[in-house]
Amino acid sequence: MTTSQPQVVRHADAVELADRTALRLLATLVELQRDGRVAQVCLTGGRIAHAIYARLGELVAGSDLDPSRLELWWGDERFLPTDDPERNAGPTLALLARHFQLDPARTHPMPSADGVIDAGASAATYAKELGDTRFDLCLLGMGPDGHVASIFPNHPSGEPTTQPVIGVSDAPKPPPERISLTIPRLNESDQVWFLVSGAEKSNALARSLAGDSSLPAARVAGGDRTLWLVDSSAASELPYFDCLS
Repeated sequence: MTTSQPQVVRHADAVELADRTALRLLATLVELQRDGRVAQVCLTGGRIAHAIYARLGELVAGSDLDPSRLELWWGDERFLPTDDPERNAGPTLALLARHFQLDPARTHPMPSADGVIDAGASAATYAKELGDTRFDLCLLGMGPDGHVASIFPNHPSGEPTTQPVIGVSDAPKPPPERISLTIPRLNESDQVWFLVSGAEKSNALARSLAGDSSLPAARVAGGDRTLWLVDSSAASELPYFDCLS
């Protein structure tokens, strides 16, 4: 499968990053829904993502977006009880629900740790639910170590695999048990948008864009488009000419 060349869009700060990315996201979703289509979107967690979702919610009223034609998936999840605030899905859905209603049949959070099934078995369950769904748009954060979803550098989660979803054990950041889409599955997305804020991520950002394959983030790209949406602090180690406004 061919992959797109990365494009970097630099913003002044995290507030501008959240605001402009929410506008970009709304316009993209409306375009994806053209001709009655259901937009297949893979979401991420994290502080900047939540700021974007909150702003998106404010923009939906009066727009052409049809929330009932959004199919939402998650790129990874902390294997914790459903009501744990550290999970990705719960806080995201709570943010969006303040502004509009989603179709429960088209909302696919990853399994929680409420039962006795372990993360590996839960990953297999999510893989069956996901099936051959192809994401129109996949949103990803990136950690200071260059991890994406719950795929970490120098860790078994980043080893080659043909599986679309895996259980992750002994993650280098808490909680240790997680579920994650794999790099091959993320790379099947039409568009991948990385959302990166903060000076602590500047080195990993520069290394990823330079193609350092030891970092999971450097190995993920969309088939049609790969956008790195960053603030100036995260972009501090990038040559300015690498960035598109």
